[in-house]
Amino acid sequence: MNQLDQLKQHTVVVADTGDFESMRAYKPQDATTNPSLILAASQKPEYRTIVDKAISEFKNSSLSGAGKVDAILDRLVILFGLEILKIVPGRVSTEVDARLSFDTQGNIDKARQLIGAYEKEGIPRERVLIKIASTWEGIKAAEVLQKEGINCNLTLLFSLAQAVVCAEGDIKLISPFVGRILDWHKKSTGKDFAPTEDPGVQSVTQIYNYYKHFGYTTEVMGASFRNKGEITELCGCDLLTISPGLLGELQASEEPITPKLNAANAASLKIERIAGDEKTFRWLFNEDAMATEKTAEGIRNFAKDIVKLENLVASAL
Repeated sequence: MNQLDQLKQHTVVVADTGDFESMRAYKPQDATTNPSLILAASQKPEYRTIVDKAISEFKNSSLSGAGKVDAILDRLVILFGLEILKIVPGRVSTEVDARLSFDTQGNIDKARQLIGAYEKEGIPRERVLIKIASTWEGIKAAEVLQKEGINCNLTLLFSLAQAVVCAEGDIKLISPFVGRILDWHKKSTGKDFAPTEDPGVQSVTQIYNYYKHFGYTTEVMGASFRNKGEITELCGCDLLTISPGLLGELQASEEPITPKLNAANAASLKIERIAGDEKTFRWLFNEDAMATEKTAEGIRNFAKDIVKLENLVASAL
């Protein structure tokens, strides 16, 4: 049995891509997208028809300028999501505009709009996760949305402080990043790290154990991997979202893998509870230079790719 099939026995495998053929090849349960993935897919000839469809639907709209571009972009992410849901049996994660990361009401409004668009197409909200950045404002928006039955995926999450507030807010799912944490530590120390010592792996393990120890129901989905070893070290995590390249490496290997994360083991650990109030969150987050820098960098980069998507649509118009 190859490593991908072994992993699927212990962890829900999610495709981290906007490429439909990869999803068909590796048969994940769920799929996640973000502005960078949608941008990359939109520039491929095989997906040009989706871009053209989004544009054509608003060709004769009374909207103009930035308003028309925004409407087309919203439609574009929905069209990608609809195609993905024809392939995966589970859920698709659709991300709100990263430029709303510090706007609680803006996140709420955009999430409601996206869910409404999916429901208009006959997709129940249970099959959609709305991705929101793990800022204080983003987490608070997700709390409101969860109470309305709109499930959220809190992304760009790099610290236990962020994870604790998400759990206290009964958020459906979090995506703690692994590879970007490794990137930061390699740059700051000049060292390489074995998978067992990988700071990103250790971060997700800490979050997973914290959640299981205290009985939180928020799902943990490790994300942003740099190598296969990071993935196998997190076997047993609730979910892992993996790029096509690494899915291929797992499928090509028949080395045995065993679960490293275990809810029963976590329950017996000695773990100190952390307060989930705003003052504690902001202080702990501020004290974590890596988490502060990587969250800000991630928001900036997603925002840049949204602008590139806007330019792509504007030029097509």
